[in-house]
Amino acid sequence: QSDLNLAMYGRNGESPAIVLAARTPSDCFHMAYMAAKLSMEHMTPVILLTDGYLANGSEPWLIPDIEKFPKINPPRVNEEEFSEDKFLAYKRDEKLVRSWAIPGQENVVHRIGGLEKEVDTGNVSYDPANHQEMVNLRAQKVAKVADFIPEQVIEGESSGDILIVSWGGTYGATHQAVHKLRDEGKKVSLIHMQYLNPMPKNTEALLKGFKKVIVCELNCGQLKNLLNSTYSVGAIGYNKVQGQPFKIRELVGMIEKELEN
Repeated sequence: QSDLNLAMYGRNGESPAIVLAARTPSDCFHMAYMAAKLSMEHMTPVILLTDGYLANGSEPWLIPDIEKFPKINPPRVNEEEFSEDKFLAYKRDEKLVRSWAIPGQENVVHRIGGLEKEVDTGNVSYDPANHQEMVNLRAQKVAKVADFIPEQVIEGESSGDILIVSWGGTYGATHQAVHKLRDEGKKVSLIHMQYLNPMPKNTEALLKGFKKVIVCELNCGQLKNLLNSTYSVGAIGYNKVQGQPFKIRELVGMIEKELEN
């Protein structure tokens, strides 16, 4: 779980990516499918985080009916709509997504590479204002993905004393700890985040419905820092970097102490 900062920021040139995280061994299939869907439909890289406890874990898994999964609709270019002199390789739709012109398609030849491209045409550009616009467009395109992902699910009430936040392979322990305390009448809820960039549109409202937000993660506070810098919620961290997972009893003990303070 110490790779969240790398996934979020480990690139040059102000180039954000979509970041997802699976929560259980069986969830890896679903989230890998969603990663492929988002990448192809939004024409942008996706990083799927699957930590070591998921890789080494196991659970019964029913082979899914693939026909029930949401269809992947990549923005393929229709070569019949273009002639070579009017195809705009970098023209974007309402999602700020460019058409997917597959190499070899007739009449849609365009230039690719690492140099900055001109808006719409895709020609190499050295114009400073164009560079600013392209950087802005890349960020806006990833931000718009929030309109196409599910809202954040909360386990428990949407307000109360403590909200536990977790992600990745910590789900089993955080879920069981919160479930135990809720059975005892404690006002504790859980959100386990699978969509980390962009975050679901209701994330801020959920975070601000609680007196205290505690982010449990197996690092030194990477998601906590991200949430605080994005939403200014004053979240605190419960962190562990020992090469060992959280134990349910240690989480229960920590939450009980926080409820007393």
